[in-house]
Amino acid sequence: MPPIPLLLSAGEASGDMYAAQLATALEARLDVQLFGMGGPLMQAAGVEIVTHYEQVAVVGITEIVKHLPSLIQAMDRLVDEALKRKPALAILTDFPGFHLRLARKLKSQDIRNVYYICPQFWAWRPWRVNLIRRRFAKALCIFPFEKDFFASAGVPTEFIGHPLVGAVTATKDRKQFCDAHALVPSRPIVTVLPGSRSAELAHHLPVLQEACVRIHGKVPAQFVVAAANAKDVPLLKSGWPHGLKVCVVEGQTYDALAAADAAIVSSGTATVEAALLDAPMVVVYRVSPLTATLAKPLVRTPFFAMVNLIAEKKVVPELVQDDFTPDRVASEVLQLLQDPNARTKMRGSLAEVRARLGPPGAVARAADAITALLRKSAGNAS
Repeated sequence: MPPIPLLLSAGEASGDMYAAQLATALEARLDVQLFGMGGPLMQAAGVEIVTHYEQVAVVGITEIVKHLPSLIQAMDRLVDEALKRKPALAILTDFPGFHLRLARKLKSQDIRNVYYICPQFWAWRPWRVNLIRRRFAKALCIFPFEKDFFASAGVPTEFIGHPLVGAVTATKDRKQFCDAHALVPSRPIVTVLPGSRSAELAHHLPVLQEACVRIHGKVPAQFVVAAANAKDVPLLKSGWPHGLKVCVVEGQTYDALAAADAAIVSSGTATVEAALLDAPMVVVYRVSPLTATLAKPLVRTPFFAMVNLIAEKKVVPELVQDDFTPDRVASEVLQLLQDPNARTKMRGSLAEVRARLGPPGAVARAADAITALLRKSAGNAS
C-alpha cells in the first residue's frame, strides 16, 4: 500500500508548531505522506512545504488587502497540489481567514477537511460557525467550552485539550538563564514578547521600547526580548536607548518567561505559554487604526487576551489599541514588580487558567481522532 497523502496547513508561527507536533504523531501511527503550507518546524517534522506560511502571515483587514496577490498565489498553489495528490484529508490549523476559503475550494473537489485548533468564533464573528458545519467533516477543539459552541451549531466536534499543556517547560532555572546571558539574578527581569509577525513588530516595538525606559526609570530592571523568528533578531536588537540592559534571545522563549518577574506579551498563543510558565504578565496589542475601526463591531466578547477569555474574567491587564501606550504599559508592569501581592494574586488566577486547559496529551488525542476518521473512511469505501 502506498503512503496516505494528507494536506496539513498552518498560516503562522504558532500554527507551524502545533501542526509539526501533529505531523510527528500521525507519522507514528500511520504511513502518511504529508504536504502543505507551513514553516521550519513542520518541515523538520517531515512535511513537504509547498508554500511557506510567511507568504500569508498578515494581520488585520487593511493589511490583508495589501497582501492579496501573495494570499491568492498561496491558495492556488495549495489547491493545485491537492488536486494532483488527492489527499485523504486536509487538516487545517486555525488561521480562519485563509483556511475557511481553502476548505471551500477543497470540498468542492471532494476533499474532506478537518479543523485542528478551531478558530475562536465564539469571540469573533460567531455566525461564521455555520461555515465550519458546511465545510468540515470534524472540528478538534482545544478549550472545553468550545465543544458546546460548535456542537450546538451542528459541527461534529471533539475536545482534545490544549496542545501546549505538558509541552511548555523551561530548560533552565533562573540562575542558569541569568548566567547564560550575563544577567544578575537578584535584579528584576522583564521579559518582552513583541509578536511574531512583521506588522506586529512595526506597531509594537516603538511603544515597548519607550515603556521599558519608563520602567527602568523607577526600577533597575533587566529586559529580555524573545524573538519568535531568527530573522527578527537584528530588528529586535536595534532602537533601544542607551542605559538599558537588553538581551535578545531566540529559541529560548520558555526559559525567558520562566525567569521573568513580569512579562509584556503580545496577545495570542504566547499568553497561554506565559500562563503555563506562571509568568505574571501584561498583554498588549495594536493594529492599524482602520483595521481596529472595522473590527470593533464584529467582536462578541468583553475580553481580548486569551487567558482572560479562558478564565471568563479579567486575570491579566490587556492594553489594546489606544490603551497600549508607554505610560500604561509601564504602570501595569511596575505594579507587578513593586507589589509582591499583585504577583501572588495574578499567579493564583493563572493557576485557574491552567486547570481549564485540560490534561496533557492533546496532540495524541488529535492524531487518534484523525486516524479513526481515516480508518472509518477506508472501511466505508471497502
